[in-house]
Amino acid sequence: MLTFLFLGIFVVSLIVSFAATRQVRDVASRRGWVSLPRDGRHVHDSPLPRLGGVAIFLAFSLSLILWLGLAVLYPRLLEGLAPATLLRIYVPACLIFCLGIYDDLHGASPWLKFSVQGIAATMLFVGGMRILDLPVLFGAHTFPWFVGLPLTVLWVVAITNAFNLIDGLDGLAAGSALFSTVVFFVVALVSHSWLGSLMSVALAGAILGFLRFNFNPATIFLGDSGSLFIGFVLSALALAGAQKAPTLVAVAIPVVSFGLPILETLLSIMRRLISGRPVFTADREHIHHKLLQMGMSHRQVVIVLYAVSALFAMLSLFLLWPTGSTLGLVLAVVGTGIWLGVQHLNYLEFGELRRVAMRTMEQRQIVINNLAIRRAVEELRVASDFDQIRSILLAAFHSNDFDAFELQLKSLASDGLGETHKPFHWTKFQHIVSISSLPSWKLSLDLITTSNKRRGSLMVYRVYSQRGLQLDVNLVTSEFPVVLADALDRVLTNPGLIPAAGQSDPPYLAANL
Repeated sequence: MLTFLFLGIFVVSLIVSFAATRQVRDVASRRGWVSLPRDGRHVHDSPLPRLGGVAIFLAFSLSLILWLGLAVLYPRLLEGLAPATLLRIYVPACLIFCLGIYDDLHGASPWLKFSVQGIAATMLFVGGMRILDLPVLFGAHTFPWFVGLPLTVLWVVAITNAFNLIDGLDGLAAGSALFSTVVFFVVALVSHSWLGSLMSVALAGAILGFLRFNFNPATIFLGDSGSLFIGFVLSALALAGAQKAPTLVAVAIPVVSFGLPILETLLSIMRRLISGRPVFTADREHIHHKLLQMGMSHRQVVIVLYAVSALFAMLSLFLLWPTGSTLGLVLAVVGTGIWLGVQHLNYLEFGELRRVAMRTMEQRQIVINNLAIRRAVEELRVASDFDQIRSILLAAFHSNDFDAFELQLKSLASDGLGETHKPFHWTKFQHIVSISSLPSWKLSLDLITTSNKRRGSLMVYRVYSQRGLQLDVNLVTSEFPVVLADALDRVLTNPGLIPAAGQSDPPYLAANL
């Protein structure tokens, strides 16, 4: 009996949605209720009617009304079902639908959206659909209402807006929701939650009928009236199912089945926080935008993300038979897939975060290199001849990230020097005549004393590398050249402290000297 009931509800919802979508599309086009391609983040080229959520809402509502009407004639249809629970979900869902309609027609601020969504979530909580505990994290402890209420509101608001966030390509949000709806139907059947099964098939039929017109190339958009309504109903069904299902099923299955919208939401929030932008700022860096930038077509991106949603749905169904190995396998696949996917999308924010993390791990070597420069500064203050200066420079640069340096000396008329002194070179690479033969960059430091006398220059070189410079370059560019210039000034004004020509080391010294 229930099988025919579910099938009948699905077919009715599908047909009503199909017919209503065409009518809504035509009316919206005539009245100018269209979405214009603007703001640089829309991917459509021409105005398209929105308000597709109206058709989904009508199909969902009429199919449930049909069930209630049949139940009056055939009371057996109410066995195992709870009309009161249906109303506890449907009434706040109507509030969310009205919010979506207002947003589609006039535009709603984020705070208005969150306020109305919070009220609707509170209505669910009062109606008995609430988060009572999180045994996976907190054991068997039951939360008091002042803890359960904000958790319930957070869950509902997050999932509601998650589906709204991925509604950026033709058919993407509706298709992803369809996979989640199928999961909820299966879970409800296994848990003997007939009302959850009934509402799931009604929503699935409404979404499928609408997708005929929303899949690329779309002739109508889902709109906030649709994405918010679908997200809210699914979040409510998850809460309703959690009251009957085992703990792991109640917690893990909804989270995994909502994998794509939850991932998109988390990535968007993290990206904007890392880059210092407001969380509610729109951009063109969502997952589907990144895939489009890789050269995929609109339809290819949607199909790829359908496959991702299907994978999340399949993995969530594995948790119907929870064991330690099953949970471990699902978590491993989900975690690995997310990590590889995010890496492939090449988000600048996460690349920079990874670089900072690597710098943190390399901090010990940075400290060592910084200390070598600081130690050289202290020793140069008391250096009394050129050999000491040379030894200090070799010790400072031998252990840090620079690969070569060249010290050019400048003689003044007051020095009393009778010849031009050759520059002093050093490189880590043996048998290389010049560091310039390798692809490298250099930093040139003018050596000017505290009395404003120019005593030459120091050029430091580093071969190009993917590894960052493990040294605070400010130490090399600030105090170090001044102290070196003062030390050279003391030596150059006393010719007896400078090695005679021919007694100095060869111009290029290997690192092991």
